[in-house]
Amino acid sequence: MKTEWNLSPIYQGLTDPAYEQDIKLLEGAIEETQCILEQLKENKLTPCSCEAKKSCHGGIVEEREKAEAILYQWEKVYTLFYKLMQYVDLSQSVDTENGDLMAQSARLQKLYARFSPMYSAMKKMMAEIDNIENLTKESSLIKAYEFLVKENKEEAKHLLSEEAEEMASAMNMVAGSQWSQLQSFLTSTVKVDYEEKEITLSEVRNLAYSQEAEVRKKAYEAELASYKKIQDSVAFSINNIKNQVTMLCKKRGYESVLEMTLNQSRMERKTLDAMMEAIREYAPVLRKYLRKKAEMMGYTNGLPWYELFAPMGKTDRTFTVEEAKDYLVTCFGSFSGDLSGMIKDAFEQEWIDFYPRKGKRGGAFCSGVSFLKQSRILTNFDGSFNAVGTLAHELGHAYHNKQIENERILNQDYPMPVAETASTFNEVHLGKYALSKAEGEERLNLLENDLKEHTQVILDIYSRYLFETAVFEQSQSKFLMAEDLNELMVNAQKEAYGDGLDPEYLNPGMWICKPHYYSEGLSFYNFPYAFGNLFALGLYNIFEKEGEAFVEKYKALLKATVTCSAEDAGKMVGIDLTDKVFWCGGMEQIAKTVDSFLAL
Repeated sequence: MKTEWNLSPIYQGLTDPAYEQDIKLLEGAIEETQCILEQLKENKLTPCSCEAKKSCHGGIVEEREKAEAILYQWEKVYTLFYKLMQYVDLSQSVDTENGDLMAQSARLQKLYARFSPMYSAMKKMMAEIDNIENLTKESSLIKAYEFLVKENKEEAKHLLSEEAEEMASAMNMVAGSQWSQLQSFLTSTVKVDYEEKEITLSEVRNLAYSQEAEVRKKAYEAELASYKKIQDSVAFSINNIKNQVTMLCKKRGYESVLEMTLNQSRMERKTLDAMMEAIREYAPVLRKYLRKKAEMMGYTNGLPWYELFAPMGKTDRTFTVEEAKDYLVTCFGSFSGDLSGMIKDAFEQEWIDFYPRKGKRGGAFCSGVSFLKQSRILTNFDGSFNAVGTLAHELGHAYHNKQIENERILNQDYPMPVAETASTFNEVHLGKYALSKAEGEERLNLLENDLKEHTQVILDIYSRYLFETAVFEQSQSKFLMAEDLNELMVNAQKEAYGDGLDPEYLNPGMWICKPHYYSEGLSFYNFPYAFGNLFALGLYNIFEKEGEAFVEKYKALLKATVTCSAEDAGKMVGIDLTDKVFWCGGMEQIAKTVDSFLAL
């Protein structure tokens, strides 16, 4: 079985004639968009100048014709952009030092800058169409995009002028986007000095899971030392990205970056507040677990950071890629045959890039390749059960992608909070499956692994939310030096973890290695993980009560996430996300896991 993903179904390479042909098609589609917009501004449309051939008769443009012309053209440009940019981004993620890929990324960004004012103009024109309800009765295309069109009407209130949108997009190419790439480049190429050899940051961070205490501590020290090599440069990245986001946020008329993020997330502030209240209320439960783990390992002042992922109990099991496949296929076969079948396809059809290597970015992600009805998954697999859990998580994203693969292209984008639902649901199912087959020391090991994950997506995510909030606030009045950022991170960790961790051994450099802070288009990519975790626990409760009958409801929910709010998705299965009681229910399940751990 091959252990690197296969991108050739997208393009054979940058020299593939199909790649250059699609660039030409994209350039032509952008020019065509400009022509159509100019005609629409004059309320005229040349027959067959767009793909809405059946409704386009030339002359004065009716609102249905205008809406269809815009939507068809939007689809055309988006489809080409998505395919080209996805290929380059995926290729870069495993080859961050490749200059040709960097050049192509810049080339595509320039094309996007050309299209950006047209995109803004299309959204504004669409927002001016009032009788959408009536038009949905006349047009299957408009009916398919009814939610998008209505959402666009609200978003249009925050659009700048066409000239300003073009300038913002053009400036981003040499500003936010490049600062983001700098962070990715530095963290993927920094040389970590460990045991008289140089290894990657991903490799040294994986050693946090080692069976040997001395290895874990040395790896932690090496990780912190490596951050000093790049922290000043990465500090420039985070400052400039956050300042750019804040500036554009104000120009667009949002009260705060968080308000803008919640709008992008199709999520209400009272839902976020209810979830955060539940997390703060139950945080002492997870701290109790951390103190007990520290006590069992011989520490008296809380758990040192370098022992967060220390294995407990006993398991000698490691997994090859083939063994991981068989384990996951069997595990998820008890939930759904189509999920286990998709997992088998993912392994056998080269969707996954498994192992860390020089130039490959750290962490893990899943990217849907809708035109192939597949996904591509990046991991840094080390054979541990945790690595199998990471695969299960990313395969959950792939399963979510599978539910929306037949939607029209503009309806294939779900917002951040619900994006982590299927992935975390998979983790919950995997954990329960593994526990059902374990006893004694192995059961302790699995319970503790489960609690490690909950600690990360509850306490650590809370610390990241606190940190990013502080960075947005303070970066407006001063430049945050690396020392300032280290201090903010330590303060956030102390508030989130409390007395569960030893305050002398925290990780001030966690802001450097997490790519989630460095997106100029996506802020606060932290709370969605807590949302996904607790939402998934609630959904799994329903599955345990309803069994096989729940599966179709679950698939329908995932499919609907592209065309509804987070709150409406919850209502589909009888959940009120604005009620703290629901979130406390998820935290209560975690509390029961803590009790089981303490009992063992």
